[in-house]
Amino acid sequence: MKSDVVIAGGGLSGALIAWRLRIHHPDLAVTVVEKAAQLGGNHTWSFHKTDLPPETLQWMQAMVAVEWPRQQVRFPRHTRVLDTGYCSTTSERLQECVAPLLGDNLVTGRRVDRVEANGVHLDNGDHIAAGAVIDARGQRQSDALTIGFQKFLGQEIRFKAPHGLTVPIIMDATIPQDDGYRFVYVLPFTDDTALVEDTYYADGAALDRAAIRQRIETYCAQAGWAIDAIVREEDGVLPIALAGNIDDHLSAYPAGIGVAGLGAGLFHPLTGYSLPDAAALAEAIARSDDHSGPALAALTRDHARERWKDRAFYRMLSRFLFYAAKPEGRHKVLQRFYRLNGGLIERFYAARSSRADKLRTLVGKPPVSFLKAVECVDEIGWRDNIWLPRKARAEGKAQPLAAE
Repeated sequence: MKSDVVIAGGGLSGALIAWRLRIHHPDLAVTVVEKAAQLGGNHTWSFHKTDLPPETLQWMQAMVAVEWPRQQVRFPRHTRVLDTGYCSTTSERLQECVAPLLGDNLVTGRRVDRVEANGVHLDNGDHIAAGAVIDARGQRQSDALTIGFQKFLGQEIRFKAPHGLTVPIIMDATIPQDDGYRFVYVLPFTDDTALVEDTYYADGAALDRAAIRQRIETYCAQAGWAIDAIVREEDGVLPIALAGNIDDHLSAYPAGIGVAGLGAGLFHPLTGYSLPDAAALAEAIARSDDHSGPALAALTRDHARERWKDRAFYRMLSRFLFYAAKPEGRHKVLQRFYRLNGGLIERFYAARSSRADKLRTLVGKPPVSFLKAVECVDEIGWRDNIWLPRKARAEGKAQPLAAE
């Protein structure tokens, strides 16, 4: 095969790039290679309506599978309904919107073994030549970044009777705090179906699926929801950005290829939401008139660098959560945060916090160790979940900061 642009990976970011390119540049041959049987695999992605600029939200509406006018959070000492719209899309919706535009240029069930500036090599030995290549295959190991983990297992459940929810519960932290900050996330798709997801901000990536399934069953029983059937199940481990050198990270990609998605650091450093970043990059690529390999490599890498460098504040908050707070007390950080002004919360999720927002987020009695919080301010020196204070860095000594 031969194509103008080949996208390795048909997850959210790769699919949105292909979608916008086909809409704005219909004469451009765009090929997507996805290892799963359909675009997006088996996932649900969500966003707050205020996460996207109005012009982006306008075209993203076609991708929305379910929308709610409000959202709810629950903590042991604070419950709140926020008047912020919330939207979700699914792998099925991604497939419906994008696959018809790609036609035979959508290659599913094939894994990309290697990417190069002039094409990609597949696991069956095939080679697709290209004028430009974008690597959108998701997160990757990197010695240049220090990350925490947001891991989850979710079940789309059909209940025997209506569940009674009219808005999503984006955080229910009234449950036992196991394995770090734990909360349940509930999306009511219809009157009697919902996605119930057990989520952990944890120090390790291991998922005990059997235990989590039992916890979801217990949660539903305590809510009075009798389970009729499990429609489907999804799980994953998302990165939470703590620190790192984005230039070193991007230099590990082969020269001359574009970068996209989680692997390029394009996600909210603390919340892990990736759809707003995926939409922004797709829009930037579609607006460009030059889709040659060198041009897309420069555009996407500059975009990733800019986003990373603009979000140092959120990485600092991630370090507060993972290193300054004890695992069983991490929920107190979010409980305090959700007492703040609604506009501040919206701008935080959109990664557009003002200086006043940042100051307001930090002032007051901290729900974490003050001394450890001070140590976490410095991003330089974090590697592999180890922080090197300035003196220790000079002496070559590491100082672990795991919470006691």
